[in-house]
Amino acid sequence: MSQTSKENQVRKDAKLFIDGDYVNAVSGETFDTINPATNLKLASVANASEQDVKRAIDVAQRTFESGVWSEMSVDERAKILCKMADLVMERVDELALVETLDVGKPIKESRGFDIPRAAANLRFFAEMAKYMVHEHYEMHHFMSYAKYAPAGVTSLIIPWNLPFMQMTWKASAALAAGNTVVVKPASYTPLSAVMLGEIANEAGLPPGVLNIITGPGGTVGTALTTHPHVRRISFVGESNTGKTVMQNAASHLIPVSLELGGKSANIVFEDADLDEAVKGSIEAIFRNQGEICLAGSRLLVQESVYDQFLDKFVAAVQRIKVGNPLEPETDMGALVSRSHLETVEHYIQIGLEEGAKLGYGGKRISGLADGNFLEPTVLYDVDNKMTVAQEEIFGPVVVIIPFRTEEDAIRIANDSVYGLAGVVWTNNLRRAHRVADRVKSGLLWINCWYVRDLRTPFGGAKDSGIGREGGRHSFEFYSEVKTVTMKL
Repeated sequence: MSQTSKENQVRKDAKLFIDGDYVNAVSGETFDTINPATNLKLASVANASEQDVKRAIDVAQRTFESGVWSEMSVDERAKILCKMADLVMERVDELALVETLDVGKPIKESRGFDIPRAAANLRFFAEMAKYMVHEHYEMHHFMSYAKYAPAGVTSLIIPWNLPFMQMTWKASAALAAGNTVVVKPASYTPLSAVMLGEIANEAGLPPGVLNIITGPGGTVGTALTTHPHVRRISFVGESNTGKTVMQNAASHLIPVSLELGGKSANIVFEDADLDEAVKGSIEAIFRNQGEICLAGSRLLVQESVYDQFLDKFVAAVQRIKVGNPLEPETDMGALVSRSHLETVEHYIQIGLEEGAKLGYGGKRISGLADGNFLEPTVLYDVDNKMTVAQEEIFGPVVVIIPFRTEEDAIRIANDSVYGLAGVVWTNNLRRAHRVADRVKSGLLWINCWYVRDLRTPFGGAKDSGIGREGGRHSFEFYSEVKTVTMKL
């Protein structure tokens, strides 16, 4: 089946999902979502106004206060969320197709990871809610216990790079804790997010518990982060926007969880398995076209193996297949928009002007000029002070930086405003733990990348964010905790 035929399968108007129904924006206005592989229109999407957001929040508040969800037993809530997970997997092919067409990512990633992970998110938090351990303490003649209650209306603002997976990661925890939710997917990639409303209805989620609003960040995002009924905000996106979200939330003292940008150091020591490090480092920067905040975009390599590693790495990059995201053998698809493609190209030019050397790539793909396709790009002999080493490019561009000693590696890794993640490749167990301890980041992988245990805390340091989600940390964020003390 051709790409055009597959596009026709999903080309339909995407409406707002409020109170269990799909509705047009009050204004009737729409905007287009574009297929990054062709730059042709995929669908018309409802363009919400502040009035639409206010309605969704009022519905969520009324639903929360009714107790239809917040006071439902944990077992019943879990049953509905697990049913949603089952329905996601029943529609995995359809959801993966929509995700690939809207984002530009390879279908093998959407089908093989993103959508199954979304189902896993729903099922994990549904089950964990049933086994949360509540605290109680005894002292002479008194007993105290901590009561976890849902916080209320929760605003979730989701990025464009992993829309369905990120939305379920946030929403499943908020819902499992008993909250009502209003979601804003990114305007670039709203289609899969809107489909969750159909799944929620079929699973029996009460109307008004989940609401999905599409529209511009300046309007919808601002309203979602300033409304007094909102009691939690979880945002994933660029760091400067995260600061604005935090400023908005301060007006009503709304607690925020912010997962922001990254410029993660991927450190290769001389005692590493170089073949394993090359394979993992390729994945860490070129997966999802490099449009991942966790990307190992600064590749630090010890001088004694620098040339050997560089030769192996460039040879592996040359084997990456860039092309039609719907083809199963495609490794790297299209960047999300033409403007983003131009931004990434501009960074490459800046890097070369500042003295970086081009090891491979840097050009658009011949024969695919209609889409936003860029060669995987290797810049080497980079100084960590260069713009390309300090600013988040969010594309398929890796900068390779040599270092001499372990101390050098740690210093370079920490010489960044970001602190989201890091990677260490070494066969020295003591070194692995020393470096892991000293690199300032919220996550750090040793001899692997992108492995996520949903029980563990997730979040960044410095300009990479505030707060932690995952496991009990999610329930703590999406809950209000009250201490009750009783005389015995």
